Amino acid sequence: MSDFLADLAGLSSAEEFFSFLKVPYDPAVVRVNRLHILKRFHDYIGQAGLPEAAQSSELGSAYAKALGHAYSDFLHSNGVTEKVFQVFQKADAARKGSFVPLTAIVRKPS
Repeated sequence: MSDFLADLAGLSSAEEFFSFLKVPYDPAVVRVNRLHILKRFHDYIGQAGLPEAAQSSELGSAYAKALGHAYSDFLHSNGVTEKVFQVFQKADAARKGSFVPLTAIVRKPS
């Protein structure tokens, strides 16, 4: 594991990630959306497919870009709208699948 990834693994709060990666942020946005931002950040890093053996500077730049992108997703949105977590995705699917049109409700003759 590179020094960069080892340092990153020692971080715990969203604010620590922003500071470490030197990504500017509004504390009010992070306070409300911290878990959503970190989950989206994790998803973006996974999609980037970066090798662990990459240079620290290359990883740092890619990670900072991913965190900035995740943060920007929540500047004018929220966790319910973005549906980052599976619980929101399932609720949305259940809500969409639960509609029964009035025409589907008919009384069968006896």
